[in-house]
Amino acid sequence: MHPAAGFRVEDEAALLAHLAAHPFATLAATPEGRLLVAHAPVLARRAPQGLVLDFHLSRGNALSPFLAQGFRAVAVSLAADAYISPGWYADQGAVPAWNYVTVEAEGPVQALGDEGLVALLDDLSDQEETRLLPKPIWTRAKMPAGKFETLCRAIVGARLTVERLEGTNKLSQNKSEADRAGVIAALGDHPIARRMRG
Repeated sequence: MHPAAGFRVEDEAALLAHLAAHPFATLAATPEGRLLVAHAPVLARRAPQGLVLDFHLSRGNALSPFLAQGFRAVAVSLAADAYISPGWYADQGAVPAWNYVTVEAEGPVQALGDEGLVALLDDLSDQEETRLLPKPIWTRAKMPAGKFETLCRAIVGARLTVERLEGTNKLSQNKSEADRAGVIAALGDHPIARRMRG
């Protein structure tokens, strides 16, 4: 996370809304001391142990063999980012910067059982299919008999139990109103400009 407190987001509702809107995350872990990275859609939900992020990986993924023993990981969801040119600022003594909106979740990761994997896939598909309305919702019931079960054997479900959840909204809050206005005007309809206006 960015070290400046002015960029920090700790409101859980806002962080969960971010994860629902931007579920594709980068997961980083160091099982057995080697840094490994995976990319997967995550689904935030409440479980008996608290807030969790459920996800699935190909069995061929470098992290998958370590799920049986478990490991600690950080999941990062990036919503938007933009290079900020110092030429857009009123202050001509500025340097280039980068604005971005991101959420990090950290905690232990364990494998999900078969039932947990199926529930995750159904819930994740439902979440994403709902975004596509009025398109008819796709469900696995539309698949040929046995196809879903065959595909499930090629993936493994996992659960990150969230011990730390933080976000960064670095949107030139440390700049003057004139500098911010220059950035917004230059970025136009870019997602970062829309967030800065909001």
